[in-house]
Amino acid sequence: MSGLIALELGRVAHLELVNPPLNLVTQELLEELDEALASLERAAPGDVRAVVVSGRGERAFSAGSHVGEFEAQRGDAGRDRHIFEERVSTRLACLPMPTIAAIEGNALGGGLELALACDLRVASKHARLGLPEVRLAVTPGAGGTQRLPRAIGPARAKDLILTGRIIDGDEAERIGLVSRVVADGQARRVANEIAEEIASRGPLAVREAKRLVDAAIDLDLEAGLAAELDASERIFATEDMVEGATAFFAKREPDYRGR
Repeated sequence: MSGLIALELGRVAHLELVNPPLNLVTQELLEELDEALASLERAAPGDVRAVVVSGRGERAFSAGSHVGEFEAQRGDAGRDRHIFEERVSTRLACLPMPTIAAIEGNALGGGLELALACDLRVASKHARLGLPEVRLAVTPGAGGTQRLPRAIGPARAKDLILTGRIIDGDEAERIGLVSRVVADGQARRVANEIAEEIASRGPLAVREAKRLVDAAIDLDLEAGLAAELDASERIFATEDMVEGATAFFAKREPDYRGR
């Protein structure tokens, strides 16, 4: 490990890209990120309830892939790298607990693809977001062509992907790419506040709710409602459900344990 990823575990875990000033997505960074995600996957529901993902410094969440590595990715030689990067992004997207990207500065190319793999995105007002790969005659290859249309719709996604246009935080919020836009320098603070709020809720219920919303994209309504019913049956059998109801009637804050 060369310290390109910093992971701090806790009820709100912090996962930071540490490759300043631009936090470029290199092969080495991806390997360390993969290890960190494996640690988060193993965390018990009561131990890690939300994750804030950020980039070191103020210049970039991540400005994307290292262009200097492109030559080594030509043709079949690059297929393993593309598969690995896409797998890491998918692993981030499939974490059982909610994830929040705190975007200061640039979130471009592979950097935005990592942010798209998070459940929520908080961006500063003057952040710069985009998938500019076509400017370099390549295509987004870590989920951008699939997750961006799901986030903002196909027409707006084509506008950004086919032109390589870069937008600021205000426009990103207007089109639904980010859920909140905040003053410059405040993205991490607000992302932490959201994460703390999520962490105060029933962790088993939160995980099930995330899974159900993600499944709604691919399931028809009947199948989605059936999955929701099954999840409700599981959640109503938990100790946390009893604690939530008891705390409600006692007019006190619940003490959820993830059981």
